[in-house]
Amino acid sequence: MRLILAFAALATLGAAPAPVNQLVPAHIGGRVIEEADGSASFGWPGTYFEGRFRGTAVRVRFEAPQEYMRLSVDGDDKLVSKRTAEFDTTVSGLSEGEHVVRLEKLTESQGGGGRFLGFSSNGQPFPVKTRARQIEFIGDSYTVGYGNTSATHTCPGTMVHDTTDTQQAFGPLLARRFDADYRINAYSGFGIVRNYGGGAVGSSLPVIYPRLKPDDDKHLEIADRAWQPQLVVINLGTNDFSTPLKSGERWKSDTELKSDYRGRYAEFVRGRHKAYPRAMFILMGSDQFIDQVRQVASLLQRDPALSVQVVRFGELDLAGCDWHPSLVDHRKLADLLDQEIKRLRIWP
Repeated sequence: MRLILAFAALATLGAAPAPVNQLVPAHIGGRVIEEADGSASFGWPGTYFEGRFRGTAVRVRFEAPQEYMRLSVDGDDKLVSKRTAEFDTTVSGLSEGEHVVRLEKLTESQGGGGRFLGFSSNGQPFPVKTRARQIEFIGDSYTVGYGNTSATHTCPGTMVHDTTDTQQAFGPLLARRFDADYRINAYSGFGIVRNYGGGAVGSSLPVIYPRLKPDDDKHLEIADRAWQPQLVVINLGTNDFSTPLKSGERWKSDTELKSDYRGRYAEFVRGRHKAYPRAMFILMGSDQFIDQVRQVASLLQRDPALSVQVVRFGELDLAGCDWHPSLVDHRKLADLLDQEIKRLRIWP
């Protein structure tokens, strides 16, 4: 997806040697809502924006009043913006030559999100070189990277939000190893049919998945020929089964819940297969629900056109917020998937 937007003068990190007004096309990793003014509203975790140009200065503008956003040039981190309502900055003093600017969303926003307003430079803009490899990650807080940079299990107030860095979660770590574009469609606390503690009745990850932003049910996914991932990694089930059923929930027993989970999960994957007919699907699961995941895979494998594999994970230190995976754990999960990808020879 590409976006071009003009905007006016701004404050700088350093004095720019020439007007920074050459529009730079933006390659967008993740799903966004293209607004009438040319901006892009975003909300899903791990969304990123990249631009390529020849020049000595680049200008970046966005709005993210609740989010942490990381800005880098040529892989060199320049700053992390924390809850900036109106971000409007120029990075100058770059060496002569070609550069890549990248803006990444770090935190999870179950509501709100932000708005990308564009890149511009003082030199020649170029289209971003698209990556041949694409991976989609679908999941819950584990996929989000919930509190993964925290040094403690207890995370009061905004600490969970502030210590979440999706770009250091297993999905982006894995994608970077294979130089792949990626999308993170994940929402903390949600499952296939049941959410954590039986909350948010009537909603689930499959219910909100079609949305271009998690909190916006009016702008839904449309066919995108440019997004045809060769690999889809799904990790859903922790929230379905981690808390006991409560009185009043629609399942009368664990057996009934498990049956509903398996049927809905298989239906969800078949829908993704219809959209991505050439994709390999990897279904992840911990010991808590891996048996259910394996049964889902068995149902799906009855279709010879659908490629499905199961990956079990365990032995994590869970040192992040609220006993979630730590940065060390996310590297372990990325290693596990890396090994499976190489075993399956998904890419040469």
